[in-house]
Amino acid sequence: MFNTFVSNTYPMAYGFLSFTHKLLLAMILGILTTHPAQAEDTFTIVAFGDSLTRGYGLPEDQGFVPQLQAWLHANGGEHIEVLNAGLSGDTTAGGLARIDWTLTDDVDAVIVALGGNDMLRGIFPTSSHQNLDGIVALLSARNLPVMLVGLPAPTNFGPEFKEEFDAMYPAVATKYDTLLYPYFFEGFGAAQDTSALTKYMQNDATHPNAEGVLLIVAHMGPMVLELAR
Repeated sequence: MFNTFVSNTYPMAYGFLSFTHKLLLAMILGILTTHPAQAEDTFTIVAFGDSLTRGYGLPEDQGFVPQLQAWLHANGGEHIEVLNAGLSGDTTAGGLARIDWTLTDDVDAVIVALGGNDMLRGIFPTSSHQNLDGIVALLSARNLPVMLVGLPAPTNFGPEFKEEFDAMYPAVATKYDTLLYPYFFEGFGAAQDTSALTKYMQNDATHPNAEGVLLIVAHMGPMVLELAR
């Protein structure tokens, strides 16, 4: 989310010292009026998640966080700084283990986007729910606004798994009164069939390409602005 020379001639010495005094005063006033204001005005959001947050497979400037930062700055969020705390392969258990030391004193809010790897590994939703609850509980205890990002499960693991997994995001959001963005890929809109999604995905069919990320952040951006209010 930076040889002092004094003449023996009094008028020259006075002129030099006067100029130096004015220069130093201007520098001090510049520091006092610019730097603290920047620090005070900047709203720092930590994007806490897995490879989707990290920007896996993309150039550094095309990942989720850089593109979200660019969207925010172009849409009234010039004061918002987004920090990338995405860790490829991370689960809700891993997130719970590292959330405490991820936070610094300058963090003002957190986007939590975890659960995808739990789902892919078939981790029982009860465990994922407990971990997600633990993460948001810690953030709430620190009075940090939270935006929870969901990722609904497919039907591969059966209807009971899907029902319980999908339910954990709104349950945690309701319990701690956080913002809820139900589906990370919501920005793809009506293009939910496989053939239509292909052009927005990398070859692994799991992570969005740069064009896909652009759609994601454009749809998610307004809620992030709400988080920063």
